[in-house]
Amino acid sequence: MPSYRVRMVVGDLRPGVDPATVLPAAADAAAELTAVEAQYLEVVRGEARLTVRFEAADDAAAGVVRHAVVERAGELVDVLVTRVSRRWGARWYPIR
Repeated sequence: MPSYRVRMVVGDLRPGVDPATVLPAAADAAAELTAVEAQYLEVVRGEARLTVRFEAADDAAAGVVRHAVVERAGELVDVLVTRVSRRWGARWYPIR
């Protein structure tokens, strides 16, 4: 099954949200729909970026997972930018 990832640039936390709960909650939203391969947090040029890697049968199914992940993260933080990509070999290519 193809590997996909959703990457989010996030901003401020919602009031009362523990920062340590955001990434696990986003990954749990994906896990309700498919197998999660990885989850990680990066800080790039001062921006927090969350990534959830997962399996999906095709681009349409990946879009459904992406929506669930972004919706859940959006309940906890301001989601500023989202991107979903599919892995082909060693490279990631954006899907629309």
